[in-house]
Amino acid sequence: MASVRVLAVLAALVCVCAVNLRAQEAPADPPRPFDQWLQELVAEAHDRGYSPQLIDQTLAGLEPLPRVITRDRSQAELVVGFERYYRTRVTPQLVRRGREMARRHRRLLDRIEAAYDVQRRFVLAIWGIETRYGGVTGSTPVFRALATLAWEPRRADFFRGELFDALTMVSRGDVDARSMTGSWAGAMGHPQFMPSSYLKYAEDFDRDGRRDIWRSTSDALASIANYLRQWGWDDEFTWGREVRVTPAVREAVARETTRRSEGCYAMRNMTERIPLEAWRRLGVRRADGTALPTSDAKAGLVETDTRSFLVYENYDAILRYNCAHYYGLTVALLADQFR
Repeated sequence: MASVRVLAVLAALVCVCAVNLRAQEAPADPPRPFDQWLQELVAEAHDRGYSPQLIDQTLAGLEPLPRVITRDRSQAELVVGFERYYRTRVTPQLVRRGREMARRHRRLLDRIEAAYDVQRRFVLAIWGIETRYGGVTGSTPVFRALATLAWEPRRADFFRGELFDALTMVSRGDVDARSMTGSWAGAMGHPQFMPSSYLKYAEDFDRDGRRDIWRSTSDALASIANYLRQWGWDDEFTWGREVRVTPAVREAVARETTRRSEGCYAMRNMTERIPLEAWRRLGVRRADGTALPTSDAKAGLVETDTRSFLVYENYDAILRYNCAHYYGLTVALLADQFR
């Protein structure tokens, strides 16, 4: 019975998660005709007080993008193992480029660290994973992408909200609608912020009167740091560490720990956090086989298909950026290479 329980716990902890829990839902019923749906959306935009000129500029004549739905249903976090996911993203070239960016923007990163209390290596890592340090920000028209995903029923409510947030951005003069391009899911700029994240976390760090995450490196990197800080980042700690968990230790972990019950999908696919000293007593060791440090710092266990990690509270802030362990661990391990 113990072995069955261990296998169940492992199955729960192995990361097969996408951006959020809604991505795990069963396929919904086919959507209504897009033209009918768009007419209702336009009517709601008028009711919400957006100007007719803005609505004509952003929503009139929109058509869905089938490739967006295809991409949404085949996200990499769902279809590949961790090692492949990691290797295809953290290449030697990406690491070298990140170190170059650290040198080039040293003074800017000094100021960002002082202002936001977030270690620069995590800002650099997110920048690198999201857009290759601003080199790949996406060319999909944001309003078409968001409208497609808001029309398709599977995650309609989420993307409908993002669509109205995008309208708010244009109405406030944050960005011109015609130059509003991004990823297939509507994420924008160097940090790949969704419209709701832009409205909450984007920063005007260069003090030019605009929160320009598309062309201002200062604004983009400060916005990443602000995002992490607002989600509770503590620069007194790092993200976590890789560990060794033997089959016998795994059985002890299954008996003595519980899964988290709150948070996004990935957060619920890890254990509750307990002190490092408790993990030490259970037999968990560093990846090199040496003993864990004696500490009351709390960590949770995350297991992929090939590797195991103890993660601290800062790791949750990375998951807020993208609720997938493959993503969070890749960012964290890349950040370790920028120490």
